Parts: sequence; structure tokens; C-alpha cells
Amino acid sequence: MKDKLTKSAVTVPIFRQTYFHGTKADLKIGDLISTGFDSNFVDRKLKHIYLSATLNAAIWGAELALGEGRERIYLVEATGELEDDPNVTNKRFPGNPTMSYRSLQPFKVIGEVAVWQSHSLQDVQAMKQGLEDRKAQGNVVIEE
Repeated sequence: MKDKLTKSAVTVPIFRQTYFHGTKADLKIGDLISTGFDSNFVDRKLKHIYLSATLNAAIWGAELALGEGRERIYLVEATGELEDDPNVTNKRFPGNPTMSYRSLQPFKVIGEVAVWQSHSLQDVQAMKQGLEDRKAQGNVVIEE
């Protein structure tokens, strides 16, 4: 019996990494989040889609998302390879402490976080103002 448990534990992953995607899009379980839609942060379509392994980063994604609608945090499963998000890891947070990633392949919605704590209104407004200031200076560049 012990040999079967050990063999099973080695060959079958029991736990999977949880990933989050913050947005204002109204999605359902089973939907795919894919490229070709407007970005959360810039007014254009990007060739990558983004997720995070930290709830905090996903909360920022939802709070800063452009457009109308309710802020949402989805639990997602990557369907392809992930790479570190160079817009965060190379420019602001070396070592990727936000655990932010991107992919060319879709993310499958597997759930929604129903209860989460927003950042303070002051912090969100300051972040939005900082983004607007950077846009006005031509400094909002998404590395694709």
C-alpha cells in the first residue's frame, strides 16, 4: 500500500498552482480568456494575456481595468506556457515578487473570487493618476 501511495504521489500532481486574472469582463466558468481583446491598461489589443499567482496583483488588475462593469477576480488555469511578465519584473520588481506572468495561449476560467478586499480609494486614485500622468508623457509602454 505504501508503495502505491508513494508512486501515485510522485506521478500525479495533487495540487495545482492557483492563478488569478483581474478584469471587468463578465465571464463564466469554462470560458477562455484569450488574446485579441482590449487590454486592461492600454487602449489597444495585446498579443499576450496576463495573470498572477498573487491575489493582490489581480486586485490591481481589476481595479485599474478600463471600461465599464463590475471589478472581478477570476481563478484561471493556464493552457500553455507562461513566462514572467517583463513589464513588471524587468522594470519595477526584479525577481517577480508579484508572481505576474503572461502567455500567448488562453486561460480557462475555473472559478471566481467572490469576496476580496479592495485597495483604498486613495491608493486606487493615486495609481490611476500615475498611469494617466505616464500616458500624457508618452511613458506607458507595454513590452510585447
